[in-house]
Amino acid sequence: METNDYHAEPAEKSGQSENPESGKTPQISEPDVQQQRYDELNDRFLRLAADFDNFRKRSAREREIYTLFANERFAVDILEVADNLERALKADDAHLREGVDRIHQLLADIMARHGVTLIDALKKQFNPAEHEAIVHVNAPDAAGTVIDEVSRGYRMNDRVIRYAKVAVSKGNNQQKSEE
Repeated sequence: METNDYHAEPAEKSGQSENPESGKTPQISEPDVQQQRYDELNDRFLRLAADFDNFRKRSAREREIYTLFANERFAVDILEVADNLERALKADDAHLREGVDRIHQLLADIMARHGVTLIDALKKQFNPAEHEAIVHVNAPDAAGTVIDEVSRGYRMNDRVIRYAKVAVSKGNNQQKSEE
C-alpha cells in the first residue's frame, strides 16, 4: 500500500489532476502559460496607463479652475476699496483727506490679510534683492544708503513681487575732496 501512495504523489505535486470526464490530464504548454500571463500583465498595464491619463487630465482641469478663481477673494476685498474711493470722490473737500486716509488703511489691511507686505527701504542699506536703484546722488548719508523711494516695493509671502524703485546715496563727494 505504501508504494501506491508514493506513485500518486507526483501527479498531485505537478498540479495536474485527472479530468473526470475524459480520464486524461489536461496539458497546458509553457508558451500558452507565458502568453496568458503576458495578456494579464498587459491588460493591467493598459488599465494603469488609462487611470494615470485620466488623473493627469483631471489634475489639469482642477489646476485651470483653481488658477481662474485663485484671486477671487482678493478681488472681492479690493471691491470694497473701490466703493470707498467712489464715496470719497463724492464727499466734500473738508472730509476728503480723512476718507482717503481710511481707504489707504483699508487697502493696507486687505493686502496684509492676503500676505502682501511693504518692503521697508528708506534709510536702509541698498539691497539688490529688494531694491532697484534708479538714480545715485551725492548726499550726506553713507554710500549705498537708500535716501528716497520713488515707488514702494512689495513682497507676497516672502517673495518680492515688485522691487522698490529707490534713489541711492553715493556719499558726500565734497567732504572727500576737502580732505
